[in-house]
Amino acid sequence: MKAIRLYSQSGPDQFVFEDAPKPQPGVGEVLIRVHATSVMWQEPTWSETWQTPAGIERQHPIPGHDVSGEVVEVGPGVAGIAAGEAIYALTESWRDGAAAEYTIARATDVAPKPRTLGHIQAAGVPLVGLTAWQALFEHAGLTSGQSLLIHGAAGGVGSMAVQMAKWAGATVIATASARNHEFLRTLGADEIIDYTTTRFEDVVRDVDIVLDTIGGETVDRSWRVLRKGGLLLSVFSPPSQEQAAAFGVRELFFIVKPNREQLIHIGDLIDTGQLRPIIERVFPLSEASQAFEQALQGHTRGKIILRVEGEEKSN
Repeated sequence: MKAIRLYSQSGPDQFVFEDAPKPQPGVGEVLIRVHATSVMWQEPTWSETWQTPAGIERQHPIPGHDVSGEVVEVGPGVAGIAAGEAIYALTESWRDGAAAEYTIARATDVAPKPRTLGHIQAAGVPLVGLTAWQALFEHAGLTSGQSLLIHGAAGGVGSMAVQMAKWAGATVIATASARNHEFLRTLGADEIIDYTTTRFEDVVRDVDIVLDTIGGETVDRSWRVLRKGGLLLSVFSPPSQEQAAAFGVRELFFIVKPNREQLIHIGDLIDTGQLRPIIERVFPLSEASQAFEQALQGHTRGKIILRVEGEEKSN
C-alpha cells in the first residue's frame, strides 16, 4: 500500500510518501480502508510515535490517528462490526496511523461514521471531538450556567469546545484574533476577546473553567481570571501545581483517549445539527509534508485533512 512514513523528528521534509506493508488485523482488531485522516502537528515529537508501550523502537512510523473509512476485514474475536461499514475512530498513538491506504484499529475504538458527514469532514472529528468532550464533561464536569474561557477557540479543539459548551448551556468566552470573531459567533461564543489588542486577564473575572490549548504565558496569565476553586484545564502541557495552590484553584492536564461510546454520542450531536466539524484545508496524502508545514505555522481554523489518493474531494 501507499503510506506516509516518518524518517526523523526533524521536520516535515522527513515525511516520505512510499510503499509500505499492508497491515493485517489481529485479535480484537479491524482493518480499515482509509478515506481520510487529519494532521496532528505535534505527532512527530511524541515518544509514542517512536516506541511501543513495551519500549521497542518503531522504524519509520506512519502518522495520523484520526481515521474515517470503511472496514474491509475483521480479526478474530470481533463482534458487532462487519466488513463494508463506514466508520470513524481515534486510534492509539503508538500504532501505525491512517496516513496510508489501510490502517488497523481496535474494534472497541471504532464508531459508525456520522451519517450526515462525508469522510473528509468525519476525519476532522475524532481527536478534537474526544479531546473537547473529555475536557469539558469527563474532567471539568461542565454544567449549564457555568462560565468557560477557551484559549485558541478557533482551532480544532477550541472550535469543538465552543459548540459543546453552548450545547451544555454554559457561557462561553473565547480568545481569538479579529479575523475569527464572526466565525466564533456562528459557533455560539458569547464574548470574544481579541488577544492582539486586549489582555484577557484585564477584562475576564471569576470564570468557573479555563480551557487552554496554547500553553506558555497564556497559562501563566490565566490563574487570576478563575473564581476560587475554579479549574484550569490544559490539553497542551501540565500547569503549575504551585501556582494553582497559590491562587486557590485547581489544575489538570490530560491526554485524550479513544472512546467508542463518546464518538457515538458526538456523532448523534453532529447528525442532529448541534455540532459541526471545521475544516481549514484538504491535501492529498502525497502532499503530507506540505500539510504539516501549514499546520506548523499555527493559527489554523479547525483541522487540516489528508485525503487518500483517488478519494473524491467532495467526500
